[in-house]
Amino acid sequence: MLHILKLFLWSLRDPVGRMAILYAMVRNMPGNYGFAARARVLHRHFATVGERVRIHEGARFRNVHKISLGEYVTFGVDNFIQAAGGLTIGDYSLLGPGVKVWTTNHVFADPDTIIREQGAEYRAVTIGRDVWIGANAFIMPGTELGDGCIVSAGSVVGAKCYPAYSILMGNPARVIGNRKKAAGNENE
Repeated sequence: MLHILKLFLWSLRDPVGRMAILYAMVRNMPGNYGFAARARVLHRHFATVGERVRIHEGARFRNVHKISLGEYVTFGVDNFIQAAGGLTIGDYSLLGPGVKVWTTNHVFADPDTIIREQGAEYRAVTIGRDVWIGANAFIMPGTELGDGCIVSAGSVVGAKCYPAYSILMGNPARVIGNRKKAAGNENE
């Protein structure tokens, strides 16, 4: 028990540990008070953050200091954001409930070496402006979503560069349409 108390005190002395403890206390707070509390704890730790970022209950973050956010970004209920490789999200983008964004993956090329001993590969994720990522989608390391993209619920988006206004669906996700062409704005 004494060892656990020591670990807790060490976490309080470390700015990242202190932030993690404070965020754990407010992560599931309901209502407007919860939105305000989560913003207060996290905003100063993001690499950059725009105005009116909204973080719903249960959202979890790893490597918050490597996340750059535009204006009016919304994180949905129970999002899990792992940003060790770097993450940029543009203005007005929405992440639905249960979305996961990963920027690192295990290296596994050598079958004769234990996977956990092979290290990790870090690849940044870029999510453009006005992107909507549907519920329970998974965004893999190295993904670049252009402005105005829509990712269908449950999709697994691989490490590719997707053109602006693409509509993606499936596992693995593929482009099934383009919002500009669908709206008759093919010349834009």
